[in-house]
Amino acid sequence: MRNIFLVFLILALGLPTGVSSQDCRLALQGSVIDFHDKSPLVGATLVLLNTDKATVSDIDGTYRFTGLCPGDYEIEISHPECRTTLYPLTLSSDTNFDFKLEHHVELLEEVDVIGDAIMDKTNSAQEVTLEKNVLERFSSASLGDALKELNGVSSLNTGANIVKPVIHGLNGSRVLILNDGVRMQDMEWGDEHAPNVDINAAGSVSVIKGASALQFGGDAIGGVVVMEPERVRATDSLYGQTLLSGVTNGRGGTLASSLTRSFESGWFVRGQGSLKILGDQEAPDYVLSNTGMRERAGYFQFGNQQLEWGFNARYSIYQSDIAILRASHIGNVDDLIRSINSGQPLIIRPFTYDLDSPRQEVTHHLGKVEFYRRFEGVGKWQLQYDFQDNRRFEYDVRVGDDRGTPSIDLNLTTHTFSTDFKWDASTRYELHTGLVMRYQDNFANPATGVRRLIPDYEKYDLGGFLIGELRLNSKWILDSGVRYDFSRIDAQKFYQNSRWEERGYDEDFQQFVKEDLGTQLLTNPVFDYHNISLSVGTKYDWDLRHSLRINYALSQRAPNPSELFSDGLHHSAARIELGDLRIGSESSHKFAASFEYRKDDWGLLLEPYANFINDFILLEPTGVEFTIRGAFPVWEYRSTNAYLLGMDGSGYVNWSDSFRSDLGFAMVKGKDTSRDQALINIPPANFWHRLNFFRDDWNGFEFSVRGDWVLRQNEFPPNIFVFSPEQQQEVLLEINTPPRGYLIFGFRTQMEFDLGNASLLTTSLSASNIFNSRYRDYLNRQRFFADNVGRNIMLQVKLNY
Repeated sequence: MRNIFLVFLILALGLPTGVSSQDCRLALQGSVIDFHDKSPLVGATLVLLNTDKATVSDIDGTYRFTGLCPGDYEIEISHPECRTTLYPLTLSSDTNFDFKLEHHVELLEEVDVIGDAIMDKTNSAQEVTLEKNVLERFSSASLGDALKELNGVSSLNTGANIVKPVIHGLNGSRVLILNDGVRMQDMEWGDEHAPNVDINAAGSVSVIKGASALQFGGDAIGGVVVMEPERVRATDSLYGQTLLSGVTNGRGGTLASSLTRSFESGWFVRGQGSLKILGDQEAPDYVLSNTGMRERAGYFQFGNQQLEWGFNARYSIYQSDIAILRASHIGNVDDLIRSINSGQPLIIRPFTYDLDSPRQEVTHHLGKVEFYRRFEGVGKWQLQYDFQDNRRFEYDVRVGDDRGTPSIDLNLTTHTFSTDFKWDASTRYELHTGLVMRYQDNFANPATGVRRLIPDYEKYDLGGFLIGELRLNSKWILDSGVRYDFSRIDAQKFYQNSRWEERGYDEDFQQFVKEDLGTQLLTNPVFDYHNISLSVGTKYDWDLRHSLRINYALSQRAPNPSELFSDGLHHSAARIELGDLRIGSESSHKFAASFEYRKDDWGLLLEPYANFINDFILLEPTGVEFTIRGAFPVWEYRSTNAYLLGMDGSGYVNWSDSFRSDLGFAMVKGKDTSRDQALINIPPANFWHRLNFFRDDWNGFEFSVRGDWVLRQNEFPPNIFVFSPEQQQEVLLEINTPPRGYLIFGFRTQMEFDLGNASLLTTSLSASNIFNSRYRDYLNRQRFFADNVGRNIMLQVKLNY
């Protein structure tokens, strides 16, 4: 009792005991800086969780807390241009600590909206972007259909289901497609080979018009299409989307769904899948027999996204079964002449969901692993490996035991390794350099019983680039870059003796002959290509309303295997194609500019360009040949000198808070200067206008009406004469004559409904060619045999959760 009483007495008198209360006089101070370039961040909010203390960084990024007790703390730091971050910290004494945030990425994402397109800040390049809400409208269509929303982008079609993008009059191997950072390798050389990508998997799609984006490839003479997935949220959440579309033309639709699980630690996992089914499509007056399709696609991705490092791995599969218009395969020369010259399909059958020959089946596997590491105050390093396997079957109209055997069976396997480093810590300049190595193997299965159109070959690519950017002041930005690409093609090909001598190869390429087999030769063509590309340009901002971009790009493209080695019937294209071993690399000199003026009530964007191409490779009809499988046009590759001159334009007018107009036009002229004649397959001039009405207070109600006016292409190469067995004379085959121009209309309406618990239901109804107009498009290869599709109504339901 005496001891207890003594303790209470000492405490009451305040006498020292050797034990003190907790010392809460500690200070925490330092700076909030950008990890990217070490610049101070002004106005960052710092909160000590589970306390009443908070502060804001001042003009030089500094902050200070006082009156803190020793112990463990968690500090939440937020900034308008940064991701909110939590930092754990242990205090035992006065502490100086600098917090680092990454806000540079947000600065790069500043955009200006013109209509449904976004102008990205890519300095001197002409670039536009379609966001996810626009892409969703084309859930039951294709990437090529969606890209036609952009001025200067058209499409080369084989019917309604096979759509290839055309940028400034160029397509095929001249247009690169990147899918989540992977350059697609899917036999893009064929006019009827659609990109093997699922538009439902894209979060945004950007189009860079021209070859100024050297980091993607030096051979992008037409441009680059960049597909990117939707960004993963840096929060602990589970979210997804399901989209269901039904269409009347084809009597089918699409189901697409995605689900993402993300964690605050940076880990994430995502899956997505889609299914599309369409039956025969219909022109205004008849069924387009054998034009149905099946498409199945999906991907799985996981990774970890940290400020200083991260990685992600992805696997995707894309499968499509596409029927080819039956009327495009003709049995004899006179039927071919009648079909092309009369414009009436010779085969019309009742509607069906069956996919008969001619048709094509494609399966594309893609896998990639990517790693990045950020270095404080220096930049970012990336390393990537990707693998692609593309299997293509093309089925011709056959009878007998081999009717189920493909006429073309190709397997293309690609391995790519790439690495790059970007020095972007300075506010005045930026450097970006990289290296890519690629190996490709193509196997043409000889078991088809048909002469192989494309031979076995191996292809080796090595490329490197260096790109620089200099900010002279707040108005002027200069950029430039250079790239070198080496390519080797090593092929094993059989040539008939008659074809070898007819093409003059016996004089020019006798060194390629490895074995004489009597009626044919086994050859081993090997070609090396050394190509240089460069780009230089500038961007000038007068003020927030005016900007000017000017760019020059030199681009060189090596010929693809089709242009070199094609030799026979391309079944799904319904034509005989002949390559030329003498074809060399194309060289493009492109001058482009863009002027933009924008205000709150109206805006305008003008983009003129001129492209001069030496040794331009084109494919054109030269005659007709009768085979045991029918009569087919003969198309031959050749090289020439050419130019393309064009202008794209777009604008908007905000009539009121609820009414807005978006409009645009595009025109391009192409000429073969060596022969002084027009180039084939140049898009005709076109104009469009969309009137929009929207009221956010009516459940996000939107209604728009759009008109597309496509003029007739009056500049085209001469037609050809072919021999008619029925008439026993040469007759004119109007295979190059363009159809007349056309005007079609469409509408779209949409509403949104909040279901609670962060769920949103969106419904829309749209229609294209609402007056069911008859027309034929010059860039549709099936215009020779049938009209374009008629009216199509689509109902779409989307649930975000």
